[in-house]
Amino acid sequence: MNRYFIINKPFDMVSQFISTHDVRLLGDLNFEFPEGTHAVGRLDNDSEGLLILTTNKKVTRLLFQSEKKHERSYLVLVKNIVSAETLEALRSGVTIRIKGGEDYVSAPCGIEIVPNPTQLYEYASDPREQFPHTWLLITLTEGKFHQVRKMVLAVNHRCLRLIRTSIEKITLTGMQPGEVKELEEERFFELLGIKGY
Repeated sequence: MNRYFIINKPFDMVSQFISTHDVRLLGDLNFEFPEGTHAVGRLDNDSEGLLILTTNKKVTRLLFQSEKKHERSYLVLVKNIVSAETLEALRSGVTIRIKGGEDYVSAPCGIEIVPNPTQLYEYASDPREQFPHTWLLITLTEGKFHQVRKMVLAVNHRCLRLIRTSIEKITLTGMQPGEVKELEEERFFELLGIKGY
């Protein structure tokens, strides 16, 4: 029987159980995952937030290779104040460099300035907020390598913090960094809006 988990991946942890590098791994979390558990999609070492884990090998294909585009939202702390013009540029699509060195124009996305990020994610307060900054909520239906970081850099803002807060209707609400929750199969697929289980 397949099992389904969501975690709030902490900063400075990779989205895998095995690595040849000296890094913090998913297995370091205080939870006994069953054999065959793997991450669906990734968050890099410097990113944090919602990560899906499962023993069901079909989920990656169902979620990322289906015709239906699935929304992912990110709370993003960027350096300096983001202007209305910059917001519109990000919303419409910006040119980023993707793997292979090609230029790629990001698909239109949802984006808004978040005046109080702790209302969306209670662990969002950050010491770098004493310097000029903007918190953004960016909602994408695509996931190129380091896409959010590259998008904000394309409009001359550096990403200081990146937190994935939701994938479709699965959210981080009420979860502490490092916390693991198990979902029942039917509920898991219902929240993701995918069929095929």
